[in-house]
Amino acid sequence: MKKHTRHLAHAAIIAALYAVLTHFQNILLPGSASWAIQMRISEALCVLAFFTPAAAMGLSIGCLIFNLTFAAALPLDFLVGTLASYLAAKLMWLTRNVTIKGIPLPGLLMPALFNGIFVGWELAVYIGGGFWMNASYVAIGEAAVLLTLGTALYWAMKNRKLDVLLFGR
Repeated sequence: MKKHTRHLAHAAIIAALYAVLTHFQNILLPGSASWAIQMRISEALCVLAFFTPAAAMGLSIGCLIFNLTFAAALPLDFLVGTLASYLAAKLMWLTRNVTIKGIPLPGLLMPALFNGIFVGWELAVYIGGGFWMNASYVAIGEAAVLLTLGTALYWAMKNRKLDVLLFGR
């Protein structure tokens, strides 16, 4: 029971952080966390999927909460964005031990891959512009955040042993 409760608490905290950070960014820099050209700073939290399987549920629920409470969210985004977040985080957890020179590069690129494909398709349906263009914009934004802020968060957690302190791994 204790492990299950801890898992739920981690997922809830991650979901809240994701939703609040995304709304905060959208208030400070309107439009920077939505549409095709976006760089959601909250996506750096995806690296938490390397440390706990609870991150998959937390990130997807956080994405869903943001999309449900953001007035400009597209209706398909409730399902498509949430599913992309869940699949990316799940694969990050599964590839957490696959590294290149100590960096979990394949895992860091999962959000760019899944959001590029899923959200790129969704944007092509809603706003046009073609699938490949939208997918590229979304993937580039995701990769930029994960390879910079995400990598910094990953190393900060590892170097300060926060991964063990917070998630017991």
